[in-house]
This record gives sequence, structure tokens and C-alpha cells, in this order.
Amino acid sequence: MFLLIFCLVCSQGSRVVVSARTYADFTPQATFDIKKCDLHKLEEGPPVQAVLTREEGLQYYRTMQIMRRMELKADQLYKQKIIRGFCHLYDGQEACAVGIEAGINLTDHLITAYRAHGYTLTRGGTVREIMAELTGRRGGIAKGKGGSMHMYAKNFYGGNGIVGAQGQIFETYNMASLWKLPCIFICENNRYGMGTSVERAAASTDYYKRGDFIPGLRVDGMDILCVREATKFAADHCRSGKGPIIMELQTYRYHGHSMSDPGISYRTREEIQEVRSKSDPISMLKDRMLNNNMASVEELKEIDVEVRKEIEDAAQFATTDPEPPLEDLCNHIFHNEPPLEVRGTNPWVKLKSVS
Repeated sequence: MFLLIFCLVCSQGSRVVVSARTYADFTPQATFDIKKCDLHKLEEGPPVQAVLTREEGLQYYRTMQIMRRMELKADQLYKQKIIRGFCHLYDGQEACAVGIEAGINLTDHLITAYRAHGYTLTRGGTVREIMAELTGRRGGIAKGKGGSMHMYAKNFYGGNGIVGAQGQIFETYNMASLWKLPCIFICENNRYGMGTSVERAAASTDYYKRGDFIPGLRVDGMDILCVREATKFAADHCRSGKGPIIMELQTYRYHGHSMSDPGISYRTREEIQEVRSKSDPISMLKDRMLNNNMASVEELKEIDVEVRKEIEDAAQFATTDPEPPLEDLCNHIFHNEPPLEVRGTNPWVKLKSVS
């Protein structure tokens, strides 16, 4: 399946006894109303209710918080000039990656574009590997030679550094439909193409209809449950032999297009803050869980503390791990192929590859 996808202190030495809540005190699962998807060439769409278990909620919360904190740390390291080159951050769009992953299997295949850090995590990469790749270190997920846009994992064919290089899209739509390929094409519509709003760039912003003859869904991409249920629906559509389907996830990025873009020359700070206050994917999940007695404030705070520590440990590794040596420069050109000579910076310098 290709997807284009705490502690109380008391004075005078007195002792405070706090009764801990047990697992039985929490609601094990709850059903939530979710936004109806807009449909194209479909008679029925995903459900308008979703069941969330406590374990799922805690897992989604932790993963999205790791993504958020990881990207904020990347922002900090970039501004310190420890991360160099292109760097596209994913904060604000966490419900897309986590929701998609919750609706498919790790054995499914996933391709994405250059905003790839979140998917590298959900596909099995560790925070240490991602951070070390950003800083160009030997312990990075691509051995320090890929950087922000070129990260890979099992069944994950990485980010792609060229805009639009994920496929000549309309030709791809046509072939996928002709051959009834089990492909989910996903547009994460974060409302801006670099510094241009979709309204200024497109005569029609109904991207879920762009496949013409291919069915499509427009989904609330800020709600992890909406994304999960829509992805399950799309995956079932493909696995049943009906051919490809398109999903447009309406989402929002808090940072600019890349770290070279301040992100406020073409939109206002007030717009960004309004999305944060009304539609933040992490806050939305947190509120659902707290309001339905599926978790406690203290429990979620404890997760936050653990996540911050994991990010700090990863950043420490990413700034102290050695850079790859020069002799590794030409390694891993081909998989399971014999070594070959590669021309160096001039015709007289030869480097030997290791597959």
C-alpha cells in the first residue's frame, strides 16, 4: 500500500498521603463523534463515530508529543547552526502521520515528501537516529548522509528532496486507476505551498477531487480519530480490489515552509495562534481523554516529562556522536552489490564503495 501518502512538598516536616488512582478508576474506552468527511465518487464514507481505548489514547498522545518536542528541538539546534541545510518541520501536522499509521499496517509501504521526520518515527526510526541524521552524525538513520529530507526505514521509502518528485501525479493517477492498484494518495493540505496560500495558488482547492475518476475523501487532518477512521476506510477500499483512492487531510503547519522561512510574512501571528488555540491535534486528544476520565492530568504530565527527557538525551547524542568518516562517503550506493570504484572530486581520485 503506497501512501503519498509528581511531587507534593509540605512544610514543618508533615507528611502528605496521596491516594493513587488505579487502572480500574479510568474509563477503558469511549466513543466520540467525529467530523463527517466530504466525498467524491463515493456513496458512503468513513463512520462519523470512533471508538478510542485508553491504551490507544495514551499511545497516540505520547507519539504526537515526541514529534512535537523533537521538531521544537530541531528548531533550536538549527538556530544554533548545529543542524545545517534544508530542514522542514512537522509540528502542527502530527495527527496526520500518527492517524495514518493507526489505520494501516507496518507491512504496508509508505512514501512521503520532504517533511519526513514524523513518518520516520512512526515507521520505526528512533528519536536518536532522527536527531543524529539531522546533525549529520554516524548514528543517524541514513548514517549521517541523508539529512532532513532523506530518511528511510523498513517499508518506508523516505522523504524526497524535490518538490513533486513523488510522481508525475496525473499520469500516476491514470495508471493506478487503469491497473486498479491498491494505492492511497494522500495530500496533507497545510494551507500553504511554501509562502503562497492555496486560495491564491489554485482555482479549485478541492484537492480530494483532483483524481477526477478516482474516489476521494476530504478529512479533518487535525483530528487523529478522523484521520485514523478515514485511513481505515481507504485501506479497506484498496484491499477489496476497488483500486486507488485519494485523501485530502486539512491540516496546518506552525513553522514556516522550511527553517529559512519565518512563516509570518504571508500569514499573521494571530492566524497561527488561533489554530493552536482551537484546533491543535495534541490538545484535542488531551481534552477528550481528560473530559471522559480516560487519563489524569498527572499521568499526562508524567508522559510529557518522559518525552522531554528522551528528546534531550537524543539531542545530546546527536551533538556528540562523530561524523561519518570520509571513507564511508561512497558506501551504500547499491544494496547487496559488489564494491565498485567511484570517481572522486577529480578524475584521478578513485573511491571504493561498500554495499
